[in-house]
Amino acid sequence: MPPILIIVIIIAIATLAIVAYQHDQKRRRLLKAWAHSKGLVVHDRTQRGWEKEFPAFKIFNRGHSRRSSLHLEGEIDGRRLRALDYRFTTGSGKNQQRHRRSMVFLDTGTPVIPLHIRPEHIFDKVGEFFGHEDIDFESYEFSKRFHVSSPDRKWAYDVIHQGTMDYLLEAPSVHIEFGFNEIVVYKNGALTGEFCQECLKVARRMLDLIPDNVLTQPRGDSH
Repeated sequence: MPPILIIVIIIAIATLAIVAYQHDQKRRRLLKAWAHSKGLVVHDRTQRGWEKEFPAFKIFNRGHSRRSSLHLEGEIDGRRLRALDYRFTTGSGKNQQRHRRSMVFLDTGTPVIPLHIRPEHIFDKVGEFFGHEDIDFESYEFSKRFHVSSPDRKWAYDVIHQGTMDYLLEAPSVHIEFGFNEIVVYKNGALTGEFCQECLKVARRMLDLIPDNVLTQPRGDSH
């Protein structure tokens, strides 16, 4: 390869790295401004051990090098809110893959039962063949678009009634999970103020759609 071409490639890579860094710094500034406008505290540091804080969520046990590079916390409408710019790595060597998730947690105010709602993907059909359970619903369109799992099927059906299905079919494409005492909404990518606002809206709506008697009297053991 001619030396001049090598120099051009190096300059191009360096330029892209600088642009990416500047873009990320702008994102972080805007995120912090959004957090401060909501009265949230910003922790601009690496933090590990989220699997201890949120033991119900399997994502915190996936891969290695698990950490958040920045997180927010505070209260919204009397409920504790936490938002994570979360990262983890799977595989090793040439097969190593880095993953990033934007996650917004909102306390439910009462114990709940784990429940995972996410967009259906092609590998779910393979999983069903090997016995990985997907809870189906009367709505064909909803069952086709979403994969739902929970250790308590009755709880899943109580939470995901027709009104909830109608809402989710029109809502942004995100993962929604209930833990033991919180709901989390997340998706791939870096955390932004706009996404926090969007996720907060989804989390609130999901809680509002649960009948009061279901939310205040969850079935089974919360741990």
